[in-house]
Amino acid sequence: MGMPLITRQGYEKLKTELDHLWRVERPEVTKMVTWAASLGDRSENADYQYNKKKLREIDRRIRYLQKRLDSLKIVDYHPDQIGKVFFGAWVEIQNDAGEKKHFRIVGYDEIFDRNDYISVDSPMARSLLKKQVDDEAVVKTEAGLFTWYVNSIEYEK
Repeated sequence: MGMPLITRQGYEKLKTELDHLWRVERPEVTKMVTWAASLGDRSENADYQYNKKKLREIDRRIRYLQKRLDSLKIVDYHPDQIGKVFFGAWVEIQNDAGEKKHFRIVGYDEIFDRNDYISVDSPMARSLLKKQVDDEAVVKTEAGLFTWYVNSIEYEK
């Protein structure tokens, strides 16, 4: 987790998750823990132990989201970005073998559950920043050097 940047859409998604955890999931699980605890011996009560563990996981995620949302910097589109690759850009690239990739450069917190998003901290994103259409980007990874060419750059406005 490098630069604490996030798109506005990503920030809103995290806020929605936090709100859902706090207002919906946590109260439901708390009720289940209370019900299971009322049944008696907690050491052999699988419902109690499972829901208590789930409650700890929810609380851990809530604490993380609260801290993370406070530290993130929202980066909105700016017209000066047109024609160059910056944070939030949708980029299509191609290599010499004709293989194409299409993805959006976003913050670390946005890449999960999305195959078409990459972190701004990744080697690919770092090599593409400030490039223009038809520019060559050399990506240095543990597997070696790879050359990609920028086909298109788009922004959500």
